[in-house]
Amino acid sequence: MDSPESEAVGNSEKDDGTAPRIPNTSGQEVDGPKPQKTSLKRTAGNPMKAKAKKLKKARVSRPAQLGYTVQQGEDMLLVISSTTSQYDGSAWTLPKKKRKKKKLKKGKAKTVQIKKKKSTCSKPRPDNNPVASSKEETNLFVQTTERVCSTDYRWGENLPEEVLINIFQMVIVQDGAVPFLCRMGRVCRLWNAAASSPALWRKVTVGYCWIAPGKTQLPKTEKKIKDTFIWLAQNRFSQLRDFSLCHWTKNVSYAVEVVAQHCPQLHSLTLSYCTGLTAGAFHSLGLHSQSLQSINLQYSEFQVEGLLEYLENHGSRIKHILFTHGMKNDKLLTAITRGCCPDLELLEVNTKLDSKECELPVCIQALQIACPKLKTFRMLNVRPLHKMMRNSADSTLGFPLLEELCIATTSCSYMTDKDLWDILFGSTKLRVLDLRGCSRITPSGLATLPCLELECLFWGQYFSSSVGLSSPKAGIHMVTQKWGGTMQQLDISNQLFTAEDLEMAMSHLAQATGTHTLRSLNLSGTRISPAALRCVISQATALNYLNLSSCRYLPRGVKRIYRGQEDIHQLLDKLN
Repeated sequence: MDSPESEAVGNSEKDDGTAPRIPNTSGQEVDGPKPQKTSLKRTAGNPMKAKAKKLKKARVSRPAQLGYTVQQGEDMLLVISSTTSQYDGSAWTLPKKKRKKKKLKKGKAKTVQIKKKKSTCSKPRPDNNPVASSKEETNLFVQTTERVCSTDYRWGENLPEEVLINIFQMVIVQDGAVPFLCRMGRVCRLWNAAASSPALWRKVTVGYCWIAPGKTQLPKTEKKIKDTFIWLAQNRFSQLRDFSLCHWTKNVSYAVEVVAQHCPQLHSLTLSYCTGLTAGAFHSLGLHSQSLQSINLQYSEFQVEGLLEYLENHGSRIKHILFTHGMKNDKLLTAITRGCCPDLELLEVNTKLDSKECELPVCIQALQIACPKLKTFRMLNVRPLHKMMRNSADSTLGFPLLEELCIATTSCSYMTDKDLWDILFGSTKLRVLDLRGCSRITPSGLATLPCLELECLFWGQYFSSSVGLSSPKAGIHMVTQKWGGTMQQLDISNQLFTAEDLEMAMSHLAQATGTHTLRSLNLSGTRISPAALRCVISQATALNYLNLSSCRYLPRGVKRIYRGQEDIHQLLDKLN
């Protein structure tokens, strides 16, 4: 069977009407019968060039190899490319080659008969025509995709409303209800009904929703804010319990008054970095918010007289109160020690980290009498100055329900063992003790505390410049011996205990019956030795955080922070 190239050449010769060249006995070719005059121009050139052009045309007519495969799926056709590029060698590049062929035909229309040439190239076998099949398969793929997309775009409308509510609930736990639910309510009617569920609007935080910080509000913008806020309160906040307002410099009182009037179940109010809260807002809270139990006004400016009046009239409802240290805000602590909040469970006074010499006079005995139900007492970066109570009994009940005490500071604290005892002498249920920066507290003072199940002790020295002068040199083993069975987190960074004392302390932790409870250990800047470290790591099976940075007695490649049990086990292999 003749090849396609020879067949094409033979056909072209017959079509042109020229006689074939006959070789003679000497190897030279002799022209046959002379052709007609119309064919002289065609043979005027080199005959080998004419043959090469004919062969070149035959190569162009070959079908291009496909760079993709088509596979049948369950509901559509999949076009899979077999090349690294997304478009090279694929079906979408075939039309470009067709255009090139048309250009070649137009350029040689004077010398070649197009009708005859078309007849030879346009009759491929049906089985060996991948270009035509690729067009059909591509069209079928596009039609199938369009059909699937046209039928599946309603999937969101066919979901049950309960499923949508559960999905939205998982999102708002991380991102908040606003503005997520407001945007989801604009998708369709079903999503609007799901986003309007009152159960999703129980905790709302409103921040920069309309205007960037530092920009002024135009009258139209201010009216829009008020209209939107009152619409939310009337249509979404029927079951609101926790409300937070952040970085508002205007309309703060208006927002609080609207929430108080339309949210009878309000339990918690948080204002962070807000200004302009007036006494009228506190008066509205007292009239309408009968269930309010928590007020957080940290880093916000408000009218102190309005809050004092509210606490005097409705302080018996309040269980949590948080505020920032200031010249006028300190009056709140005085009002609390007088007994305006008898059911108070959480009291936190803080200030910024860059603030220094923040001293706050407080009478601990008066506070113990006024707030016997206190469970959490925090004074963050505030140095308490103890005041004596006049005409008071020698002994009180203290804080019998206290579970957390935090007196952390960025500077040196003057708290002594006696001051700590005056606060905790009746706190047998203490779980968390934060004494960061309290360099005058000694291990013997900690060992005398009445609490027997302490879980977290933070005693690191981070910012004090006089750590090396006033830190205790021995006795840490008394702390680990007393609370080794219940200790979960221990931080003694930058404490200058001796290596022998630390080795004894780690042995007590390793021998404790509850060693599996220890999860975090911070020994940064201490004189811990490899032997002592190996002892505690081998026994603390639940340990997943270990800080060994700047430990002078350890090898250089070991001084870093370890996270995870696998990382800590690798450290144990190095120490062995």
